[in-house]
Amino acid sequence: MTDQILNYITSNWIEIVGSLLSLIYIFLSINQKVSLWIFGFLCSALYIVVFFQSKFYADMSLQFYYLGVSVYGWVSWKLGKQNTGADIPVKRTNMKQALVISLVAIALYMLYYYILAGFTDSPLPRADSLTTALSIVATWMLARKLIDHWLIWVFVDGLSAGLYFYKGLYPTAVLFVLYTIMAAIGYFKWRKSMVGSAKSHLR
Repeated sequence: MTDQILNYITSNWIEIVGSLLSLIYIFLSINQKVSLWIFGFLCSALYIVVFFQSKFYADMSLQFYYLGVSVYGWVSWKLGKQNTGADIPVKRTNMKQALVISLVAIALYMLYYYILAGFTDSPLPRADSLTTALSIVATWMLARKLIDHWLIWVFVDGLSAGLYFYKGLYPTAVLFVLYTIMAAIGYFKWRKSMVGSAKSHLR
């Protein structure tokens, strides 16, 4: 039994380390710590390998996007604090932003599905395309501190957990179950932060 566990860890160490770094990332996200972007960058680099080996090509390409948005998020949060002397405030998504985000998500879904269904051996092109499209817009929303990104993550993480379990990526499946729970916690914690900030401005 011990040998089997050691063999599993040896064979899947990249996924396991990526999962642990991802948990740190989501914990820091909930607590609005700018260092979240460092851990996001590192776990994305590891998951490029994991998703390539598992043929989750859309998710693999998403990790390259995460590398870039991690740099953008770091700069955005750092500059925001330097310019104002305080952390970037949590905001709700306005109607114009919601419309643009929805249109971008639909366009990304159609693009990814066209590529995955027509040019790859992806086993689940629809689900893979949907989670990827929504993840792209949700991560951008995180970089802008839009609270509603947590609601997107609750849906995406729950669906992704099922997909990864289906593909045998068990550490990642467990990670995304935790992600789903933590996304819900993140929403309520950010909402509490937003309400507290609004009250302080009224004083």
